[in-house]
Amino acid sequence: MAYTLSNWEALVRYAKDGDLEIDNNGAERSLRGVAVGRRNWTFFGSDNGDRTAAVLSSLIATSKRHHIDPFAYLRDVFARIGALQQFGQSVAVEDVVTQHQAARPAIQELAANDEGLR
Repeated sequence: MAYTLSNWEALVRYAKDGDLEIDNNGAERSLRGVAVGRRNWTFFGSDNGDRTAAVLSSLIATSKRHHIDPFAYLRDVFARIGALQQFGQSVAVEDVVTQHQAARPAIQELAANDEGLR
């Protein structure tokens, strides 16, 4: 009873918003790959391989969570970064990655075109 009362505000919020999940199983499932690959990432091509693998895994998990094809999403992100660097602009990857909502139609079109490549 004490647990329920101490979490009353969160329970009321959950009851009012049908989009909220009562547990965090989805988040834990998406992190399973991180836990499994943690030891292997140390040997991911360089001294910073573990960080590189973690960033790529995060980008892939984010694209899946937003129902965007990961291959098309990464291709779009890397193309944006390359285009900015080509013109000598410094690139904040966070700025490029967070533009996925604006680029979603283009990414979905890329995904449709990529079906024949796989």
